[in-house]
Amino acid sequence: MSCFVKKTSLILTVAMALAVAGCSGRGSERGEVSLEGKSPEAIFQSAEALLSKRKADKAAVRFSEVERLYPYSEWAKRSVIMSAFAYHEADLYDESRSAAQRYLDFYPADDDAPYAQYLIALSFYDQIDDVSRDQGVTFQALQALRTTVERYPDSEYSSSALLKFDLALDHLAGKEMEIGRYYLKRGHYTAAINRFRIVVEDFQTTTHTPEALHRLVEAYLSLGLDADAQTAGAILGYNFQGTEWYHDTHVLLTGKGIATNEPSRRSERWLSRTWRQAVKGEWL
Repeated sequence: MSCFVKKTSLILTVAMALAVAGCSGRGSERGEVSLEGKSPEAIFQSAEALLSKRKADKAAVRFSEVERLYPYSEWAKRSVIMSAFAYHEADLYDESRSAAQRYLDFYPADDDAPYAQYLIALSFYDQIDDVSRDQGVTFQALQALRTTVERYPDSEYSSSALLKFDLALDHLAGKEMEIGRYYLKRGHYTAAINRFRIVVEDFQTTTHTPEALHRLVEAYLSLGLDADAQTAGAILGYNFQGTEWYHDTHVLLTGKGIATNEPSRRSERWLSRTWRQAVKGEWL
């Protein structure tokens, strides 16, 4: 063999060795760990360690590896719910919801099923943004929260789901109020009334109801519908007399010589119905 051939062979051998070493180094930099041959318990514990280091996204992937490598083990079942939790901690809501739903599909009667359903609800609830944006996700959160309460009424997550349900309802009412105020400010009184009516009829247990009734009084007075303004004011006074909204309504109505302590017999049917419900205490 010539010196040239020997030298070329040596160069190729060194180059291949460097390439392998380089690949190995890059893998180490990425923190990749070979899981082949490790027990499911060891992988699970390593995922927990990542979670404790606030590396939730990496922990979620590691938990998923337990399910992939040992799909029929008890550790796999625990890993599915833990991956759902870890994904949620990493704000990866779609992935969290997918893992939680998979848990419910495979283990519907398991002790952690209520928590899986609660995580699904949280994956929507925690994405509820300010009232100026589309509220589609709020409706999804309400549906999932209601499912949590109705399907698992005795679980430890039921009360929290119910509280979040009420907060989500308040959020939707806030959206209607925002739109109603917009119309009212621009003199579109009928459109404003339709929005405030939604709050009074559909979201009457929320914190926005007193203001909605006051805004109805303002809108009706602007349209010259004194009878409807009187009934809206009476409903407000009967249920929320101690609020600033009733004080402002009282000033508005009495300034026009309109009674504030009783409804008008000539008001709209929906207002008369709401008054009767208010007197009976059925709408609170």
